[in-house]
Amino acid sequence: MAQCEQFITPVDAVLSRMRALDARLPERDGVAVFNRVYLTVTEAVDRHIDTGRFADARAAITLDVRFAERYLTAVETAEEAGRPPACWRPLFQMRRHPGVRPLQFALAGINAHIGHDLALAVVDACRSLGCEPTDLEDEFDRVGDLLVSLEEHIREELMPGPDLFQIADPLTHLLGSWSLERARDATWSAARALWALRRLPELAGEFTERLDAAVGLAGRMLLTPLRD
Repeated sequence: MAQCEQFITPVDAVLSRMRALDARLPERDGVAVFNRVYLTVTEAVDRHIDTGRFADARAAITLDVRFAERYLTAVETAEEAGRPPACWRPLFQMRRHPGVRPLQFALAGINAHIGHDLALAVVDACRSLGCEPTDLEDEFDRVGDLLVSLEEHIREELMPGPDLFQIADPLTHLLGSWSLERARDATWSAARALWALRRLPELAGEFTERLDAAVGLAGRMLLTPLRD
C-alpha cells in the first residue's frame, strides 16, 4: 500500500532546519546553546497554532516563519564565511570562547533575535499579508509572552550552581543589565517606525543599520568572558 504523503507546513520546514542544526553542532557551541532555546520556543508556537490559540493562524505562521528565517539566514551566512548582521556577529565570534557561559550564549542570541530580527520580521510579515503592524499586535504579543515565560526557566537551567558561586556574582550583575521585556517593547516601537519609513528607503536603511549596530553592542556586553 502506498504511504500517505505528509503535508509539511512552513513552520515544520523551519523546525526541521533548527533540528538539523541541533544534530550537527557541538553541544557546548554558543550557537547550539541558543538554537536549543529557540527550537523550544518555535515548537511551542507551533503547538499554539495547531491548537487554535492564535486568533489568526495565517498571520501567526507568517510572522513566525519570517522571524525564524532571519536567524537561519544569519547562521548560513556565517557558515559560508559571509558577513551576517552586526547583531549576530558577537555570538558567532565568541561561540567557542571557554570564558563565556551557556546562559550568556542563550541570552545573547535572544538579544539579537528579539532586538533586531523581530522588528524586521514584523515588517516582512506585513508586506506578505498586506496589513499594518497593528493587525499583528496580538500575534507579536503572544510570541513575546512565550519567550518571557521561557526566560526564567532558561536562567534557572543555565545559571551556575552553588559550586560556581565565584562566577554567579559577576554573571548576575552582567545579565541584570538586560531585560527581555524592555527589548520586546523597544522592538515593537522599532517595527512601527520601520513600517512608517517604508516609503523612505534611505532613512529606513539608516534606521535598520543603527538598530543592528546597537543590538550588536548589547550582544558584546552579554558575552563578556568571565573568569573561572
